[in-house]
Amino acid sequence: MSGLRTTALLLIALAASLGSGPAVAEELLSLERLLEQVREGRREDRASAERREAAFRAARDEQAALLGRVRSAVTAEEARSGELERAFEENERERGELAAQLDERLGELKELFGVLQQVTEETRGQFDASLTQVQYPERTAFLDDLGGKLRRGSRLASLEEIERLWFELQREMVASGKIEQVDLSVLDADGSASQRRVTRVGLFNLVSDGNYLAYAPATGQVSVLPRQPPARYLATLDDFSQATSGLVPFGIDPTRGQLLSLLVQAPSLVERIDQGGVVGYLIMGLGVLALLIALERFAVLNVIALRVRAQVRQPDRPGDNPLGRVLGVYHANPDADVETLELKLGEAILKELPRLNRALTLLKVIAVVAPLLGLLGTVVGMILTFQAITLFGTGDPKVMAGGISQALVTTVQGLAVAIPTLLLHTLVTSPARRLGQVLEEQAAGLVARQAERLHAGVPGEADA
Repeated sequence: MSGLRTTALLLIALAASLGSGPAVAEELLSLERLLEQVREGRREDRASAERREAAFRAARDEQAALLGRVRSAVTAEEARSGELERAFEENERERGELAAQLDERLGELKELFGVLQQVTEETRGQFDASLTQVQYPERTAFLDDLGGKLRRGSRLASLEEIERLWFELQREMVASGKIEQVDLSVLDADGSASQRRVTRVGLFNLVSDGNYLAYAPATGQVSVLPRQPPARYLATLDDFSQATSGLVPFGIDPTRGQLLSLLVQAPSLVERIDQGGVVGYLIMGLGVLALLIALERFAVLNVIALRVRAQVRQPDRPGDNPLGRVLGVYHANPDADVETLELKLGEAILKELPRLNRALTLLKVIAVVAPLLGLLGTVVGMILTFQAITLFGTGDPKVMAGGISQALVTTVQGLAVAIPTLLLHTLVTSPARRLGQVLEEQAAGLVARQAERLHAGVPGEADA
C-alpha cells in the first residue's frame, strides 16, 4: 500500500510540475479514481483467493476422510479374505475326507453308478432319435436331471430313479413292436401346423392322411414329407391306418427314415427328362413324332389290308383300295396285249406303293438321328462340366452334377427313342411290304390270265 501511495504522489507531483489549472485538477481526480479501482480489485482478488483456499482445505479434509474409510475397508476385506481362504481350505479338506469315505463305502457300487451314468446318456441319445419321442416327450427332462446328477457326483441315484430308467427302457422296447395312433401337431407342406391323427409303425415310420411323415429330432417337430414316395407305396396307407386287425400291405423303412429320404430325393421321370435340357426335349419330341407316325401307319395299313383281302374275294367288282384300283386298270384294258397290260399294271402298282410306304422313311431317319442327338447332348453336358470345373474347381461334386446328368440323360434318351423307333419301323414296314407283294401277285395273275385268254383266242370282256 505504501508503494502505491508513493507512486500516486509522484504522479501528482509530475502533473503539478507540468501545468496548473482546471486540466490539472481533472487529471488528479482521474488518478484518484484509478487508485481506488486498483484498491478494490486487490480486495476482490484477496477474497477470491481466500475462498479457493478454504474450498481446497475442505476437499483435502474430505479426501483424507475417504482415504481413511477405504483403508479401513481394505483392512476388513483382507481379514475377510483370510477367513474365506481358511474356510476354503477347511472345506477342501473336509470334501476330500468325505469323498474318500464315499469311495470306501460305495465299493463295487461305484462301478454300478458309472454304468448307470453311461446307460443314461446312451438312452438319452437313443430316445431323442426315436419315433416314440413324439408320444413320450416327458422322459427327456427325467433323463437330463438324472444324467446331470450322475455327472456331478454330488448325489447318488435313488431306487425310484433307477426303476424309472428301467421302466423307460422297457416301454421303448414294447413300443418298438406296436402300431399305435396318437394326436400330434403336424407341419403341412405350406408351413402351417394342424392337429392330425398320426399312426406310428414301431420305430420305423409315421403316417397320416395317406402321407408319410418325417420326425426332426433337433426340433421334435413332425412334418409332412415335402415329396412323397411313388404311388405304389401310398396306395395302402389309408387301408393301413383304418385297419384294426389282419394283414395289410405296407412299406416300412427299417433304417428309420434314411432309405425313405433317399427314395424321395430320387428324381422322377419328368425330372429326368428335364435334366436332358433342350437336346433332351428335342429327342423326346422326335420320339413322340415317331410314335404318332407308327400308330397312324399301323392303323391305316391294317384298314387297307382288310379292304384288300375283301377285294381278293371279289375280283370282278373293283373297290376304292389299292388292289381295286389295279383291277380297275385291268378291266379298263381288256384287249391290250400282254406287254402293254403288264406295263399298265406296273404303273398302277408304282402309284400305290408311295401311299403304302408314306412316312416310313421318316421313321428310319428318326431312328438314326436320335442317337446322334444323344451324342450331341453328351458333348454339351461334358462342356458344361468342364466349364464348372474351370470356375469352381473339383472340390464340390454337386457343381459338376448338372453337366454329367445332361450328358448321361441325353445318351439314354437317344437310345430310348432310337431302339423303339427302329422296332416300330420294322413292324409298320412288314404290312406295307405284304400289301406290295399282294399287288404284285395279283398283277402277275392278271397278266397270266390275259396271256392265256389271248392265246386261246377268247374275246375280251368288252367284246363279250
